Amino acid sequence: MDFLLLFLLSGLVAQSDGFLLFRQNIPKKRAGTSLKMQWGAGTATNKARGQETAIQTLKNEILQLGAALDRGQAYNPTSGQYYKERMDIAREKVAGLVALSKDLPTDLGDERLAGEWELVWTSVPHGIFRSSPFFLAIQDAYERVGAADKAELFFKLHELQTCSWGVSKVGRVAQYIDSANRLLYSEFDTSLFSLTVIPILGWFKLLPTFGGCVVTVSKVELNGNSLDLEVDYTTFREVEGLPGLGRWVWDRKIPVKEVWKRLPWNKGTIPKASVKLLFCDESFRVVEDSGGEVFVYTRPVAPRPPPGVGTAGQAS
Repeated sequence: MDFLLLFLLSGLVAQSDGFLLFRQNIPKKRAGTSLKMQWGAGTATNKARGQETAIQTLKNEILQLGAALDRGQAYNPTSGQYYKERMDIAREKVAGLVALSKDLPTDLGDERLAGEWELVWTSVPHGIFRSSPFFLAIQDAYERVGAADKAELFFKLHELQTCSWGVSKVGRVAQYIDSANRLLYSEFDTSLFSLTVIPILGWFKLLPTFGGCVVTVSKVELNGNSLDLEVDYTTFREVEGLPGLGRWVWDRKIPVKEVWKRLPWNKGTIPKASVKLLFCDESFRVVEDSGGEVFVYTRPVAPRPPPGVGTAGQAS
């Protein structure tokens, strides 16, 4: 009898020990793994949200500085050093945005690249028109012969000659990337004689205001993070509400590439340039020219018809 009781007790102890082992090992192990996975996923999500918030904050600050500085035109080293501090702050904000850059487009067909972009700020001195591939090609040509300082002098003189006394004023500056045809349309609106008067003698306008949109068409390729440009021709399009010179101007194409090759000092080279892609998402794009100056573009709130289409939506 004693032997039978001992046998039954040992069986109960074994069963209870097995049950305790099952509870202690298997459920606790699974619960711990699940908690670790949930904590890790939550941390990654919070980090991503924090980065997106930081990016959006920097975008808003850059847009505000761009508006206050007239896209960078308010600071002109030819005139003085006023607004330099604000320009330096804008540079820092752009650098901060670039530091948060994630995956950049690797193909020109990426939808983040294609379509219309408007310039909202640039660090380049002596004219925001320098975002045009034509002027970038001039800069590249000077740099290739070791005369980068002469390029800066050229742009400074060009700005003084065209923008003094209200002779010329640059309006909207934009780009349109046609990924399907591998073309980049660079546009800037210009109005002539918008402010010309005789100081002291009178306040009436001397000449009527007129102008239009200057369009430079270039071939474009994306190689790594470099947008390589080859200027083809320049043409003009009408700006609604701004008097122009007539249809004969809008339809004319200036063969920049062919003329460029024939100029003796170019020695048969073609007009080309490259800009480095630093940041690009669905709403913001930042590029850097060969001199280290940056151009910030954003998607337009009031888009225009694509190049080749008139202001009223008719083919031009």
